[in-house]
Amino acid sequence: MTTNLGIIRTPTPWVQIGFYATAIVFNLCLIAQLLTVGVAYFNDPAWWNIHVWLVRGYSGLSLILLGWVFSVPCSNKVRSLTVSLPVLLGLQFASIHLKTPLHLNVFHPLIGFSLLYVSSSLVHQISRSFSSTVPMIEPK
Repeated sequence: MTTNLGIIRTPTPWVQIGFYATAIVFNLCLIAQLLTVGVAYFNDPAWWNIHVWLVRGYSGLSLILLGWVFSVPCSNKVRSLTVSLPVLLGLQFASIHLKTPLHLNVFHPLIGFSLLYVSSSLVHQISRSFSSTVPMIEPK
């Protein structure tokens, strides 16, 4: 005996949940990196090593997300936000490592904040797409 409560369920594949979880981890790593650079600058320069270690540790997640975004059904907005992550990380690396007379390193913090904004937007956009697949009770 089954009872129909008028609930519409759209299954969310584990691949999409994994993509969402990876995007959240990437975002949390960015937040941690921002906090460590603040601590390194204002309190203890030893934290700079953690700042550098973090980016070396999590930057590969952007490439994993890039490959993953083409295997999950998603909107063009999610896809473009995901594609921009490794591009912005590449600009981050270039801005801090390239020594030019133009002093491109002044863009490093701006690119970092852009990276955090794009990553946070990605997490929110994926969350919104999941909320449309959450069980709903139909009006009678």
